[in-house]
Amino acid sequence: MGEIRDKDFFLESDDGESPEERDPAAVRAEREALRIAEALVFASAGPVSENFIADRVPRGIDVGAIMRRLKEDYAPRGVNLVQVDDHWAFRTAADLSFAIRKDEAEVKKLSRAALEVLAIIAYHQPVTRAEIEDIRGVQTSKGTLDVLMEAGWVRFRGRRRTPGRPVTLGTTRDFLDHFGLEELRDLPGLEELKGAGLLSGRIPANFNIPLPLMGDDLAEDEDPITQLDLEELGLLTPGGEADE
Repeated sequence: MGEIRDKDFFLESDDGESPEERDPAAVRAEREALRIAEALVFASAGPVSENFIADRVPRGIDVGAIMRRLKEDYAPRGVNLVQVDDHWAFRTAADLSFAIRKDEAEVKKLSRAALEVLAIIAYHQPVTRAEIEDIRGVQTSKGTLDVLMEAGWVRFRGRRRTPGRPVTLGTTRDFLDHFGLEELRDLPGLEELKGAGLLSGRIPANFNIPLPLMGDDLAEDEDPITQLDLEELGLLTPGGEADE
């Protein structure tokens, strides 16, 4: 990528110290951490976690601060460093998408049903299939959910502690990455959806946009998915091997 410039990154420490006032060893460690973090993200095919980076940079480095500095440095460039949950990835600057030539075949567009289901899962997660059908007012085919899971945007979260123990669904980190979201709270709200023309002007007075559960932690009424659950769902063959 680009050369890391000391004047950009080391004007002062978090305590307000200038480079001249800081321990030279600490400055060198920080410079090395920046170079390592940049290389790790550049070399990875997908978003890289902060924990992965922390294991490979000098001890005592604030990885979050390092990544924010890199993000600022790349902000005006043609390639940006973007945050996806607690992961980081290089992406083409959004305003330059028109200049990127795509020779590969276009990805098949989602059906209206799949888009509706994806939106419901994104905003209402954790949500069960029955709850999705209740919101939509129609049945949801297994094929629709299969398409979203094959795309890597939807996953099984857990089991709801209700009769029948239905499976709960949620979005994935790939969903955030694909739609350019750092976290779920970046999903557009009511006014943004209106402004984009995605909601009509005749909206019920009690209509609201729900706030999805943040993070991967299970809700109070959810149990974790077990190996037996995965076998029942066809994700594992009996004995624990992945079903191809």
